[in-house]
Amino acid sequence: MLPDHLPRIEHPPVRLRAFEARDAALVASVADDPLIPLVTTVPTSGSAADARAYLQRQHDRLRAGQGYSFAIADVVTDEAVGQIGLWTAEIAAGRATTGYWVAGAHRRQGYAGAALAALTDWALSLPEVERLQLHVEPWNDGSWRAAERCGYQREGLLRAWERVGSDRRDMYVYSVVPGT
Repeated sequence: MLPDHLPRIEHPPVRLRAFEARDAALVASVADDPLIPLVTTVPTSGSAADARAYLQRQHDRLRAGQGYSFAIADVVTDEAVGQIGLWTAEIAAGRATTGYWVAGAHRRQGYAGAALAALTDWALSLPEVERLQLHVEPWNDGSWRAAERCGYQREGLLRAWERVGSDRRDMYVYSVVPGT
């Protein structure tokens, strides 16, 4: 049975933890990012109220059975730099999905790769997770390279897979399977 709580996972340079009220500033800071609000539920307003609502939605995901939403925090300062999730809508079939974002000011510092490695190790330790997958736009080489460093294999291109803003976008599909 999947855990009924959000664990705290350390994998330097990151700590995966529950979102806290003080993380609202991070959420507000990415409201004008050209991509994050288009592919996530991050609000585009940047208002304090909308940022708090986003944080509440992250806590509600576990209770609603949607999965686990973690703040990606610097292991030394505990400052939140992004978000990563384990989404369990298809867990009855043994499949889970992950996705992540890191605020622009914190990119290229190893946070995304470390967060993905930490989440992947944890997810694959759960007996219910027989396949973990993620989707990445082909142009996002930083993201798919992080996935490959964490042992994910590119399986193919999903044409017009996801709506991003008003456009349908192609996505690479990557997966990792325990024991391979």
